[in-house]
Amino acid sequence: MTDITSNSPVKDTNAARAWLYNAVTKMSGWLSALGLAWLVPLLKIAAGDNVQEQLAELKQSLILPLIGILAFLGLWAALAPQVHTSLGAIPGPVQVWEQSLNLWDDHVRTREKEAAFYARQDARNAKLIAAGKEDKVKHRTYTGKPSYFDQIVTSLATVGLGFVIATVIAVPLGIASGLSASVNAAISPLIQIFKPVSPLAWLPIVTMVVSALYIDVSDLLPKSLVVSAVTVTLCSLWPTLINTALGVASLDKDLVNVSKVLRLPTLKVITKLVLPSSLPLIFTGLRLSLGVGWMVLIAAEMLAQNPGLGKFVWDEFQNGSSQSLAKIIVAVLTIGLIGFMLDRLMYALQQAFTFSSNR
Repeated sequence: MTDITSNSPVKDTNAARAWLYNAVTKMSGWLSALGLAWLVPLLKIAAGDNVQEQLAELKQSLILPLIGILAFLGLWAALAPQVHTSLGAIPGPVQVWEQSLNLWDDHVRTREKEAAFYARQDARNAKLIAAGKEDKVKHRTYTGKPSYFDQIVTSLATVGLGFVIATVIAVPLGIASGLSASVNAAISPLIQIFKPVSPLAWLPIVTMVVSALYIDVSDLLPKSLVVSAVTVTLCSLWPTLINTALGVASLDKDLVNVSKVLRLPTLKVITKLVLPSSLPLIFTGLRLSLGVGWMVLIAAEMLAQNPGLGKFVWDEFQNGSSQSLAKIIVAVLTIGLIGFMLDRLMYALQQAFTFSSNR
């Protein structure tokens, strides 16, 4: 006799909830890495977990942070009008939000102007070709003022270039320093001397060196961008170098001795033994380096006049209009949000390539 309750809706629902709970448990590490830890208790409640426990988790991961943000916005709105500067009162959250919308509208208008410029150029070239004057056809690049969002992209490209250069230099040096006491003794004084140097001190030297060596300037890599990127490199490579050396030096000595007994080639020791064991600390160094590089970038762009967020802040400060202060605050908040997202991105990569307690 067939059991008609074997595929009952209740059992199907319980199976679905069990599957959802297991899926959420597996994803919790990734959601935390991406800054979405508050989704975990909501999904677990949907999966039928203890509501009181998950509400307590939701309070810690979402409600209390929201209360902190709302309290900050309230204090900002109440206290900002009380502070008067040469440009007027400090703008509150509403005025800053309005300027962020104005910056977006300006970006849309800039894109429309760019599209109209290329449309006119194409129409003119088409007429010349139709008239048999192909030799007079010209293709020019739009040279209008970059929008705020164009400057964000420039800053991200600059810090990305400087970070890649720093990583290429710091990781091999850190591995060599961790494997060899002699190399560590040789470069340790240099690290201690150059690590505290401010980007403002590096920038004049970098500017002169880049101007002397970077002669064939590329349109994709303007000189101001290269100057800012190299300054970022010089200030951000130290956390990666130090953490890489520490990770390699803390490698299990028994494993090193086994590799010597087996006479493994140095390259295989590094790729099969050293890197897998030291990746957690290497990624910690990379996260710190990227954070330092993003902070350094703004000062470098201000002085090198690279058209990024740093130059935007400086131009608005020099402009001195009634809207400048609100735009500067928009830039400050943008810098903070992008820095947070870059850190979350690096943490997610760390989760992907290393073993952690969240797995």
